[in-house]
Amino acid sequence: MAQAGYIGRFAPSPTGPLHAGSLVAALASWLDARCRNGRWLLRIEDVDAPRTVAGADRTIMQQLGACGLHPDAPPAWQSQRGDLYRAALQQLTSDGLAYACTCSRKDIETTLAAQGQTRSRHAERVYPGSCREGPLRPQAPARAWRVRTDVVLEPHGQSPGGSAYVSWHDRRLRAQTQDVTQAVGDFVLQRADHCWTYQLAVVVDDAAQGITHVVRGQDLADNTARQIWLQRCLGLPTPQYLHTPLVLGTDGAKLSKQNGAQPLDVSRPLQALNAAAAVLGWPAQNASVPEALATWIALVAANGGSPVAP
Repeated sequence: MAQAGYIGRFAPSPTGPLHAGSLVAALASWLDARCRNGRWLLRIEDVDAPRTVAGADRTIMQQLGACGLHPDAPPAWQSQRGDLYRAALQQLTSDGLAYACTCSRKDIETTLAAQGQTRSRHAERVYPGSCREGPLRPQAPARAWRVRTDVVLEPHGQSPGGSAYVSWHDRRLRAQTQDVTQAVGDFVLQRADHCWTYQLAVVVDDAAQGITHVVRGQDLADNTARQIWLQRCLGLPTPQYLHTPLVLGTDGAKLSKQNGAQPLDVSRPLQALNAAAAVLGWPAQNASVPEALATWIALVAANGGSPVAP
C-alpha cells in the first residue's frame, strides 16, 4: 500500500532498555510505515533529563536492530532540540496563548479545595487558571509555563462554554473527544526545573520531522487532545493517530519500567517479535526475522493497512 509522503516514528524515552510493551509499539509503527512504503524514524525522547539513564539510548538502538527494525535516517535526540521548543514557547507567549505560572502544588490544591473540587489519588490535577490573568505571587519566580485552554481559536472554534473541546479520529479506537479545559486545565509546557514537557516537545518534533502518522501505545491516547490543542495553537498540522493494545502485567496494570518490567531479551529476536505480533493479533512465524517481518507486512497490507488485526 504505497502512500506518498508517509513518515512515521518510534519515540522511546531512554529511562531504561525496551521491554515487551515497548516492542509492540515499535513493531506496529514499523509495520505501518513499511506496508505503505513510507519512512520510519527513531526519536530518542530524552527531554526529561532527571529520568534519563546513561547509555539507554544505545541499548534501545541495539535492541531494535537485533529485531530487524532499522530507521530510515539517523536518530534524533530531544535534548539537542531545545531551540525549537524555546521558539515554540516564544510564539505561544507572543500570541497570548502561554503564560508564566507561580503556583506551587499546594497553591493549586488549596484553590481546588476552596472551589469544592476533589480528586481521586491518581486523577489529573486540573489547573484552576490562577495565574492566567497575571501571576498569583507577583514577586515569585515562575514555577512553570502553561498554555491557555480558555481561548477561541479560529477556524476551529470551541464549545459554547469556552472550553478547549477537541475531537479526533483514532484509526483503532475510532471517534474520540476530550474537553481539555475540564480534563486537565491549562497544562504545563516548561517545568520549574526548566525541562520541557512531553506535550510541547512531541508536538514540535512531530511537525519539524514531518510526521504524518503516529502509532503508539494506548496509554498515550489521553495525551492526544492536549497535543492537538497545541498543534492548533501553533498552527501545525495534525498527524493521523493509532493507539495499539497494551501489554499488561500480572497485576492487570500496563507493563512499564515503573512496575518492574524486565528488559527485552533480544538474544532470540524472533521469539520477542512473535510475542509482540501476538498482541497486535498477528500469527507467530517460524522463519528468519526478515521473512517473519515480510509476512507481517503482507498481512497488514491485506488488513487495509492497519498494523492491528481486526
